[in-house]
Amino acid sequence: MANVDDQARVQALHAILHRYAHQYYVQDVPQVPDAEYDRLFQELQALEAAHPEWVTPDSPTQRVGGKPLDQFAPVRHAVPMLSIRTETDTEASGAQNFDTRVRKELGLTETDPPVEYVAELKFDGLAMNLRYERGVLVQAATRGDGETGEDVTQNIRTIKQIPLRLSYVAPTLGSGVSSLPPEGALAPWGGPAALGVPPVLEVRGEVYMRRDDFEALNERQRARIAAGEKGEKTFVNPRNAAAGAVRQLDPGIAVQRPLSFFAYGLGEVTPVEQGGPSFGTHYDMLQTLKRWGFPVAALVATADGAPELIAYHQHIGQTRDQLPYDIDGVVYKVNSLALQQRLGFVSREPRWAVAHKYPAQEQMTTVLGIDVQVGRTGKLTPVAKLAPVFVGGVTVTNATLHNEDEARRKDVRIGDTVVVRRAGDVIPEVVSVVLPAETVERGAEFTMPRICPVCGSAAVREEGEADYRCTGGLFCSAQRKQAILHFAQRRAVEVEGLGDKLVEQMVDAGIVKTLPDLYRLGLTAQAAIQQMSVDELFQTLSVQERTKLAVEELKTLERMAQLSAQNIFDALEKSKRTTLPRFLFGLGIRHAGEATAKALARHFGKLDAIMDASEEQLLDVSDVGPIVAQSIRTFFEQAHNREVVEQLRACGLTWEEGEPAVQAPKPLAGKTFVLTGTFPTLSRDDAKDLLEAAGAKVAGSVSKKTDYVVAGAEAGSKLEKALVLGVAVIDEAAMLALLVGDAEGGNKGSS
Repeated sequence: MANVDDQARVQALHAILHRYAHQYYVQDVPQVPDAEYDRLFQELQALEAAHPEWVTPDSPTQRVGGKPLDQFAPVRHAVPMLSIRTETDTEASGAQNFDTRVRKELGLTETDPPVEYVAELKFDGLAMNLRYERGVLVQAATRGDGETGEDVTQNIRTIKQIPLRLSYVAPTLGSGVSSLPPEGALAPWGGPAALGVPPVLEVRGEVYMRRDDFEALNERQRARIAAGEKGEKTFVNPRNAAAGAVRQLDPGIAVQRPLSFFAYGLGEVTPVEQGGPSFGTHYDMLQTLKRWGFPVAALVATADGAPELIAYHQHIGQTRDQLPYDIDGVVYKVNSLALQQRLGFVSREPRWAVAHKYPAQEQMTTVLGIDVQVGRTGKLTPVAKLAPVFVGGVTVTNATLHNEDEARRKDVRIGDTVVVRRAGDVIPEVVSVVLPAETVERGAEFTMPRICPVCGSAAVREEGEADYRCTGGLFCSAQRKQAILHFAQRRAVEVEGLGDKLVEQMVDAGIVKTLPDLYRLGLTAQAAIQQMSVDELFQTLSVQERTKLAVEELKTLERMAQLSAQNIFDALEKSKRTTLPRFLFGLGIRHAGEATAKALARHFGKLDAIMDASEEQLLDVSDVGPIVAQSIRTFFEQAHNREVVEQLRACGLTWEEGEPAVQAPKPLAGKTFVLTGTFPTLSRDDAKDLLEAAGAKVAGSVSKKTDYVVAGAEAGSKLEKALVLGVAVIDEAAMLALLVGDAEGGNKGSS
């Protein structure tokens, strides 16, 4: 006979596990360790194994189950899943045009108040309809042709963000933790009806794959391919990977492909007079979906009129590349549901909504050739030379292939048609090859050259490395130019005004062959640099302007060039007074970045101590691991590198040196900060230096591991994400107070 206490325990475990899963997968604020969740999950599995009759469709154990299907069953949508009109005008006028059409349809004049809209992200995924009956998920169907989709319930159950049973989730508090019913309460805490969940509820949204999940999936696929597993392949982009996972006939395969979900609308819903919900606005509906346990994108906003729609479109466009998932535009909807009903539809598209696109980030073009570029550290990078194509807002003619392994894995060859991707400021890359339907002869497979294409030195691939590197060092002019630019950059020794063009000219002319040559420029070199400046200024003029130059104008041009050259020499003289961390960073030691240079300077105090340190001594430095220690040791073991350092000293470069730092505990050790916006008195670099000096780590993005976000004026998406995750947000004053408080032996102001 069944034990009543065991049956009650099963229901309690349902409630607890659903709550923990919601906190982890939707709110991103896990409250218990993974081991505790696993322990409770295993307890539920054991109870259900002993009493199979207690297993229900909404049990957390049923997220993965069922046999592979022969085919998907068709599902006719009770309410058609219609498409939204796409506004292909990617400029501000796209939003203005939509607002003008809405106001015209509503009969509004210029004196009438602005229309209120809801602005949302247009996710690059797969539309999905989730059907709940009495609060339990009973069916998931694709859009299909809008009238009929496919039943993919088994696969959608694997998405842990999607609730199997609807339960009340209170609005998120400032701490980022929701006020939930007690742990022992039975799901669904009063029942769906008591929570306003209608007997029939269809929720519509987007199934997508996060970028980090996509990269991890492709990494696993590459490992399987390398292991010789047949039938495996990598995926072109997150959308294709998500669509493929949703349409897997075997849910056991689908669960291996991490999917996510955002809710944004409704399908069939029980009418109000029969117990259904009543909403006044689209925004209210989204907030209710959130309270019922559905993930709703944080970047949803109301907007009054066209100006605020334009501002939203521009803001999202600027932060688009920092989002953890792909979007291809934003969606505007009239907020009032009554006005939506008045506006109605045209050609099966709602008049009250529009999708406002951004420039496409992927396009197809042809590979004209494959060149190999040499970087500052000697890294050889294959680069596809492309037929010009407009993608991501610019015309692209080059795209990286990363390394030999990637070029071969994608099998990119000269003459191929390829998909090219460019997202924001990211370097364009070849995503995949589009093979023709018929068999055609292709170019030869790409092979990395074994000699440097710039200087002819041997190119070698270190064990465990993906990249080939030129062994020519500063002998290689490609590395020489990049080494000088790295040394002269703002975060290193800083030679203001020494840019790419001038460095290229000086190296090509043989004026500068090593770093110390910069500080030994004689009168002949000065005259040459002045002439280079004249040439550079001359090149800025049109052909017509050049032919019309009068004698006086030529003299003016020469005076400008003379001043430009003098500014360079003044900047070189100023750069001789630097700091030890900047000097170390400027040397361009492989694997040794800014943070490592600062850590070395703090630990050893003197340059000679760093140069003579053994690998074991280097490993005592925070921020230095085995690879970095070996790289630093190898650098200073090379006689020509030590010679460069001594010559720079002889040229007059100086910095303060001190005694080795006493390794006292850092007051902010173990704390992670993220900086965003503009601060009243400090630059971002100054704030970073202060925090790092106190032992803190300064990260570039916000996560649940972030301790503090320091927000200034015009803070962007990092602030928004901090608020969503419940991360502490402080201003510059609070940060300074934190530093002062810690320096005095406490943690004042950190709570």
